[in-house]
Amino acid sequence: MNILISWNTVTALWLIFCLYWAISALRVQRARQTEPAGWRLATLAVLGCGAFLVFSRAVNFGILSRRFIPENEAVKAIAIALVGLGVAFAIWARRHLGEFWSARVTLKEDHHLIQSGPYARARHPIYSGLLLAMIGTALFVGEWRAALGVFLVFVGHWLKARREESLLATEFGAAYEEYRRRTGSLVPRML
Repeated sequence: MNILISWNTVTALWLIFCLYWAISALRVQRARQTEPAGWRLATLAVLGCGAFLVFSRAVNFGILSRRFIPENEAVKAIAIALVGLGVAFAIWARRHLGEFWSARVTLKEDHHLIQSGPYARARHPIYSGLLLAMIGTALFVGEWRAALGVFLVFVGHWLKARREESLLATEFGAAYEEYRRRTGSLVPRML
């Protein structure tokens, strides 16, 4: 069991995610409208800093290297389960978005509003899955720097989600407003 509760398991789950993302990115529609490069770079900077804080193992972050949770196997097992659930949820959401996915805030050619699968309950389920996986990774790391990293990833996704919603509201008008009323943003609305 100890072999499964290791940093290698966390890394393997994230590699599965990255591999799926790279392969599925090959089959998307051409962009019709894209956000300005400055917004994209700002988002990447915030997300990159957050990921660096979560995943860096060789850098001493001073006081941020202190633990916020004791290191033990039970916590690490829960953390790995959260990483696995988050990655699986993000992949499921990505599959439902299909050819309309983009790493940027974009409208695709012949774009339509996806409301199936996890999109029936949440407007940004990919971000939800990624945040859950990041929380699991931070829990596995157990240091304050990782908690700060999760906060930065949350901020990056929240800001990007606001830009996506603005673009989709402009494109789909009343249909998007009705969709927004009945779904959660990052947390799925169950009722």
